[in-house]
Order: sequence, then structure tokens, then C-alpha cells
Amino acid sequence: MKKFLELISEEMGKAFEAAGYQADLGKVTISNRPDLCEYQCNGAMAGAKQYHKAPLMIANDVAEKLQGNTVFSEISVVAPGFLNLKVTEKFVKEYLQEMRADAKFGLDMPEKPQMIMVDYGGPNIAKPLHVGHLRPAIIGESIKRICRYAGHNVLGDIHLGDWGLQMGLIATELKKRHPELPYFDEAYQGEYPKEAPFTISELEEIYPTASAKSKEDEAYKAEAMEATYQLQTGAPGLRALWHHIMDVSVSDLKRNYTDLNVEFDLWKGESDVQDIIPGMVEKFKNDGYAHESEGALVVDVKEETDTKEMPPCMILKSDGASLYNTTDLATIMDRMDKYQPDKLIYVTDKRQNLYFEQIFRCARKTGLTGPETQLIHIGFGTMNGKGGKPFKTREGGVMRLENLIREINEEMYRKITENREMEKEEAEETSRIVALSAVKYGDLANQASKDYIFDIDRFTSFEGDTGPYILYTIVRIKSILKKYDEQKGIKPVSGGIDNAAESVSGCSESVVESNNDNFAGKSVLREATSESEKALMLEIAKFNAMLEAAYEEVAPHKICAYIYDLANAFNHFYHETKILTEEDSEKQSGWIALLMLTKDVLEVCIDLLGFSAPERM
Repeated sequence: MKKFLELISEEMGKAFEAAGYQADLGKVTISNRPDLCEYQCNGAMAGAKQYHKAPLMIANDVAEKLQGNTVFSEISVVAPGFLNLKVTEKFVKEYLQEMRADAKFGLDMPEKPQMIMVDYGGPNIAKPLHVGHLRPAIIGESIKRICRYAGHNVLGDIHLGDWGLQMGLIATELKKRHPELPYFDEAYQGEYPKEAPFTISELEEIYPTASAKSKEDEAYKAEAMEATYQLQTGAPGLRALWHHIMDVSVSDLKRNYTDLNVEFDLWKGESDVQDIIPGMVEKFKNDGYAHESEGALVVDVKEETDTKEMPPCMILKSDGASLYNTTDLATIMDRMDKYQPDKLIYVTDKRQNLYFEQIFRCARKTGLTGPETQLIHIGFGTMNGKGGKPFKTREGGVMRLENLIREINEEMYRKITENREMEKEEAEETSRIVALSAVKYGDLANQASKDYIFDIDRFTSFEGDTGPYILYTIVRIKSILKKYDEQKGIKPVSGGIDNAAESVSGCSESVVESNNDNFAGKSVLREATSESEKALMLEIAKFNAMLEAAYEEVAPHKICAYIYDLANAFNHFYHETKILTEEDSEKQSGWIALLMLTKDVLEVCIDLLGFSAPERM
């Protein structure tokens, strides 16, 4: 389905052509003066030099050809040559009808879907998730959902840090505390215990203790490094212990990510590619890409067009040990072999921009990927506290992610129960849903690369550009739709709503289960009868263009900007329109159809951002 602006531009292009000018001068944009018109065309000024003619004359020629046009209700020429435009209510209605009939509201599906992999987790095993893990999880999850909605095959991979020195540190500290465990007995021949010798809480205490000791005690650090080497070369006891560490950590990680409504298709880590690293390194050497530099093995990735220094990509350290570079390159090799992705998207801190540029160049140069494979790094900015510095606890430490989520849930619970009565269980569930919208929207509304202030008070507000405001709008629409069906004699499927059906305290989700089984679902779109109604319809019409841009630019913030404008347009229309008391049934039915479409579009958008709407707020 063509985008709304495309159709208008085509119509304008025909008029330019009919007037004797090039059709491509008819490009139409949204007006930057909405008080004067809805759309504008500046093609007359662009064509003035080409046709050696005053832009005002060109604009008048085009305007004359548009007289009686069925797309435009108003065409006015403004000096020095602007064409100010308004579209007909009929044209808008027909476009929305076509959107409503389409499974994805007019978003074109690709002829050949791509295989896309999104790498967006990156937590280290045996360490609790902290606020630094929030952004990659939220941004990556949304990118994955957007790519899927756009019609592509997508796999999200957590890419665990599960093979480094931290494993040796944990083993060393555990051995100091419990030397009797069979994992440390080289002569042990039996089966190792099925239950881990620690809980997640104990594991999360063991690692920082071991890490601190290694920084003060060289012998302790050497022992940990030896344990790491033994693990990586296959010592059965340490491998069994490693599996325990993985099981306990991954179970806890899954719980935390579930609380964020974040899901991974693949739970792979650095350990999954260790076996292919030697072959990859040998290939780099044999193909002449890798060479020694100060004892280390490197691949030069500098290009002639570089204006800044580009260090070589290190493959092995001088002692022969691998690095993150090695693991990431081997992971690319593994992904290309197993999944043949057309596109690889990495979501990490923007301070890793140079690192990923090195990795991507090395992957292309060495043939791990073909020139057609897209390698994209989405570098995100820092989440800061109100003081503008990186977000910390009151004590100055890095806050655990689950503690941050708990604080926001508690604040949301306080706000929700402050002015309305609700059962405790329902209030807690509603608070959890709305709090998640506050966190995710608060993050995603910002362009990913920019730093932002994490302000709980602002993010949990029901007013302004926030997640709760968007959910409040959706719940308000559902409440009206439910009331409408009740007026028409359809009995609610479950529980009633408050008397003030269209107030904040009375908002309730529509309990209608199928659009075909209720009056709201059978309503028919009609031409707008007010400016606010038309403005709402025009906002809806932007959906497919917005979604296409969000996908192509890998930019979830575009969805946030769109639904904020859409919610504002709806609330303006709602405050001017007495929907449920309208006596003209056809007019009322048209409004209900418009509300249904608004709700459906908003719900798709918030799902792409990774949250949903509650039953009541």
C-alpha cells in the first residue's frame, strides 16, 4: 500500500506535468505552518531556475490544473511560490478504510525477507544485572520486534560473557571455601553432583570477593588464571562446575529479563565459539591477513580514506591468549555459517564505536562476511541520574536492575492507588504493567545514541510525553468502546467499570473478544465532521511511513514520537466530541470506527516498544 504522502505527491506531480513541468517537482511535505494548511509543495521554487520562470507563475500554473481535483479540497498559492494544500475528507477516509482492511495497516512487506540477527544482551555470567544492562535490553528488544513486524526473519542473541577469567576466579574462591568438593579432586572418577554447590545469592557474593582478592594477591590471581586455563582446556571437574555456574546464572537472568518483557531466541555465549577460534586464526594467517606486531597477532584494518587513526584489530595477545575481538570475530563466523544472516545488528554502549568498526572491517577484509552483509552497530548513550552523571544508588554504587524496577513499581503503585479504589492484586499487576511502560518509553523516546536523564517522577507521570500517558489514552479508548457496546445491548464478558466511564479512574479495557461479535467492531469509518477528527485521521495515516522509517533507520524513538502525537490528536478530538451521547447513530458509528482504528494502531506500536496496556489505570 502506498504511503499517504506518496499518493498526494503523485497527484501533485500529475498537475506539474499537465502544466508543462517535471512531475518530480510535485513532492509534497507536511506543512510547517499547520495553522495555514495541512501540506505544502515547494516544487515551484525548485523549478524556477530550470524553467527560467518566476516560482509564483509556476505555482499558479499548477494550481490551475488542480481545480476540481478530488484529492485536494483547498489549493492556495503563497509568495514567493509555495503551494499550500488541504486534502479532502473523502480521500482521507478512503485511505484509512484501506489501512483498516490491511493486516499491517498498509505497511508493505518485503518481496524477499531478510535474515537478521540482533545481538543485544551481553551480560556476564555470575554477575547480577545492573542499570547498565537496561538500555541494550530495551533497545535491542524493540529493534528485534520492529524488524519482525517489517516482515523479516529475526533472531535475538543474548551473547553471554561466560568464558573469561571470572570463571577461574569463582572456582578459585570456591575451592578456598570448600576444598572437599569433588570438582577440585583430579582423581575423582564418579558422577558430579546434579545440584549446584551455591545459590545465585552466594554466587553473586563469591565473584566480587574473588575479584577483589585477585587485585591484591598476585598468587591468588595466578591461581585463578590457571583455573581458567584448566577449564578452557577441558578439566572435567571445572567443566562440571562451570555448568552449575551457567545453570544458576542463566535461570536468574531469564527471570530478570522476563520482568522486562525481553526474550532471546538464542542463549549463546563466548564459550560456544571457542572450538572454532584456532581454525579461524590459522585461516587468517594462511590467507595473509594476520601478522605479528610487537608479539601480538593483528590484522590491519586501516583504509586509504581514513582521516583518523585506525589501530589494527588484535587477534591474539603476545602470550597467545584470545580477546573479545577474537571471540566476536569467531561469533560472526559461526553466525554466518549457521544462519547466513543478511544483516547483523549489535546494540552496545556508543563508547564501543571504534571497537566495532575494527571488528566489522576485519570481518569483511578476511572474508568472514561478504560485501553484501550489513554490519550495524547501534551505540547507545548513558542513562544518567538527575544530576546529569551516570545513574547510581544513594550510596554511590551501581544499582541492581531488579532494585530499580522494584522502585519504579512501588512508585507506580502509590500513584495508581492514591486516588482510586482497586483490589491489591489488581493494583500490583496494573502497577507492574504501567511501570514497565514508564521505563521503556522513557528510554526509547530518546534517540539511542544520546545520553538521557532517568527521572522516575517524570517517567511515571500520567501527563506529558510518557509511557503512562500513552497507556492512559489506550485504556480511555477501550472504556468508551466497552460503554458503546453496553449501550447497544452487549453484555460485558467480565467485571464492570466505574461510573465515570471516560474519566481516569473509570478507564477500563474493552472486554470484547472479537471485532466481529460486537457493535464497535462493525462500525464504519465516515468522513470527518470536525477539524480535530480530521487531524486524528491524518495522524493515523502516517503509520506505515513512520514504521518503514523506524525499520530502515533502526530507530525505535520514531515510534514513540508518532504515538505521542497520535495520543494527543485523539485526546483533543475526545475532549471536543460527545461520543457516547451523540444521537446521530451513523455519525456515532463513524467515531467508534475511528476509535477502534486508533486503539489498534496504538496497541501495535506499544507492542513494538515492548510493553502492553493494563485493564484499568
